[in-house]
Amino acid sequence: MKTNRAILFISLLATTTLQAQNRLFTRTGTLQFYSETPVENIEAVNHQASSVFDIETGEIAVSAQMKGFEFEKALMQEHFNENYVESEKFPATTFKGKLKNYDKSSFKTNQEYKIEIEGDLTLHGETKKINSIATIFWGEKNIKANSSFNVSPNDFNIKIPKAVINNIAESILVNVDLNLEPYQK
Repeated sequence: MKTNRAILFISLLATTTLQAQNRLFTRTGTLQFYSETPVENIEAVNHQASSVFDIETGEIAVSAQMKGFEFEKALMQEHFNENYVESEKFPATTFKGKLKNYDKSSFKTNQEYKIEIEGDLTLHGETKKINSIATIFWGEKNIKANSSFNVSPNDFNIKIPKAVINNIAESILVNVDLNLEPYQK
């Protein structure tokens, strides 16, 4: 019985180690959004996005705490967290997706590629499909990935008060930059 448990434990450990070798991580990814209107421009950045990329399957997941977004003006940050995205109720945004037509063997070291990515973006308790083009630099031990796409506050049930409706764009540009590396304990 003890031998079976030991074999099971070793098998699980080997599987976990093997899986970690096929995945790249970051906890310092950057998410940035930009809203441009004739009244004012709003920009925020979050340098604490976590992400994991599965080298074998092309699957990727990204997560960021909403309170991690920093604004030029403290009042904008306060309104963003309290009135718009309701960070206490919806503390994180997530993306779970996959590179389309992904074949690991077609990527060569120290080369840059453009590839379509699709997945589900969850924000403010709502989930929507996102399709975009990602630029991937396949390094020797890391992958740098970036992508841009547009979102609409209406799509995520984010209410904009009529008093400031002209201050926030109907379509907001989101930029994602990740430097994914092997997991280090």
